[in-house]
Amino acid sequence: MPVISAKFKRLFGPALIAVLAVLVGVGLWKTGGDLGRGRLVLNRRPKAVMGTTCSLAVITESRVQQEAEDALDLAEATIRKVEARMSCWREDSEISQLARAPVGKSQPLGPETLEVLRIARQACQDTGGAFDVTCNPLIRLWRDAVEKNSQPDESQLQEARAQSRWNLFKLGEGHATRLGSKACVDLGGIAKGHAIDRAVEILKLSGVQGGLVDIGGDLACFGQPPKGHFWIVDIQNPFDSSLLVKLRLAEGSVCTSGDYARPIIIGRHRYSHIINPASGRPTDALPSVTVFAPKARTADIWATALSVLGPKGFERLPIDVEAMIVVGTAEDFSILTTAGMHKLLEQPLPKDITIWR
Repeated sequence: MPVISAKFKRLFGPALIAVLAVLVGVGLWKTGGDLGRGRLVLNRRPKAVMGTTCSLAVITESRVQQEAEDALDLAEATIRKVEARMSCWREDSEISQLARAPVGKSQPLGPETLEVLRIARQACQDTGGAFDVTCNPLIRLWRDAVEKNSQPDESQLQEARAQSRWNLFKLGEGHATRLGSKACVDLGGIAKGHAIDRAVEILKLSGVQGGLVDIGGDLACFGQPPKGHFWIVDIQNPFDSSLLVKLRLAEGSVCTSGDYARPIIIGRHRYSHIINPASGRPTDALPSVTVFAPKARTADIWATALSVLGPKGFERLPIDVEAMIVVGTAEDFSILTTAGMHKLLEQPLPKDITIWR
């Protein structure tokens, strides 16, 4: 069966190097290939997508190969359009233009960007504020702290927190307005998932037998894999390069967030790169959080939220979202899963694994 390694990462900026997913699958995902009986694997590996690696692959009948090739081209173009509109690292993006708009003046936004902003606003409520795209001022504050090698003081934290609130934004029909001089959003925790979902929609509509879209380790799969009946997702041990568990998926999305991929280091102190919006400080580090959901943007949101909330966040999970958290240290760690996630795990299972009530 094909193997997809979803390794731990969460981008804190374009200069950071993500720990990326590695597609194995008997080499077919890297080179494409003939599966026999008129079936083919076709793939794309676009360069420089959202500051990370991107892989797209489909299984198709050879008689409609050109249609599948066209669908891959369209899926890649769609991903790049999402980036062009929603990246806060591109000066010409809609999100960057919103960040520069005068306070109180409406800034035109496209329907897709507004849709993602509304989803993010609802996610902030659903997660109890653990997922909050308005905390860009806090992210910038800690980024500057790393450059200065000095922790921000309490007054700086309070100022950044005061500018990291949804009530500083008004979302209208075709526009948005910011009400704070430093208010700005960062869609890094949802834009990749949204781009994956949009690409999957296009591939499904093309009529291919199955497919996979991966952006920086966040991935979604659907339909018939090259071999077998399930897509196999390898989850790596966050403390070394060994295999932790395997997930067996018929269809859906998996996103994993970990504290070690790119920590914040100030002086001799090492912090998680994920900011807790409530405190304005880096979260108490969890080694890893893996989330399964029907949609990649949902999995993306909850991977971040659970990194902030920890196991108590399981109580907030939507009914169709499953999760697994690694807690502890390399010398003494355990795994906590929801019942639904436990059913997705392939045998043999680790010894120290507990199903959340």
